[in-house]
Amino acid sequence: MYRLGHSMLVRLPRREVSVQLLLNEQTWLSTFHDLLIPIPTPIRLGTPSTIYPWPWSVVPMFEGECADRVPPASSEVERFAGFLAKLHQFAPQHAPQNSVRGVPLHLRQVPVEERMLRLKHKTNLISDKISHFWSRGLAAAESTECRWLHGDLHAQNVLVNEAGLFSAVIDWGDITSGDVATDLASTWSLFDQSVDRMRLLEIYNPDQATLDRTLAWAVLFGVVLVDSGLINNPRHAAQGQAILLRLSEDG
Repeated sequence: MYRLGHSMLVRLPRREVSVQLLLNEQTWLSTFHDLLIPIPTPIRLGTPSTIYPWPWSVVPMFEGECADRVPPASSEVERFAGFLAKLHQFAPQHAPQNSVRGVPLHLRQVPVEERMLRLKHKTNLISDKISHFWSRGLAAAESTECRWLHGDLHAQNVLVNEAGLFSAVIDWGDITSGDVATDLASTWSLFDQSVDRMRLLEIYNPDQATLDRTLAWAVLFGVVLVDSGLINNPRHAAQGQAILLRLSEDG
């Protein structure tokens, strides 16, 4: 991304594999309205040329820091719950598909449990409660609804201003349809107070099966971030650790 003036950015894929992610944003973000939190709906669409081979976008720039560095205020719980409710509407049949987000948890079971086993040997983060949340989510009834999802809704894709207010939800390349539990798991990525997390769930009001899957998706994100982050990304590791510790505090 490159700044364009005072209020815009130019967003260009660095790798060909990211082209489809940008096209997802270009195709779908303009269809969402009144989500309560701003999103980077493209202002202008760029096309491939002899100078640059892939599509690109001009998008609005939002002030703020990622939510893993500036935690959102407790007063933002209701706003975020409203954002999720407005986003999680039924998606059309031709919505983008994603093989790892919004899918039944059993499709992620083998690699996640391999990571959990590694972390048991390296850390004390995989408590009995974490294992219970994961097992219970796997056993829960699967979602039969295809609703819109951000797909990659974690603290580094949410911006917060100096006052602790959400300024934007960014990076929508993984937008897809599927199980809303995938997005609702961001509760443990964003809010560091248990009372705030419980309040968000109370407002959103998932049924028990959705809540069980949500807790399991939070375990999944925490485990993946810690396991991969311990290799070469301390920031990811810290974020994953925060998720797992918050989960152990709740429930």
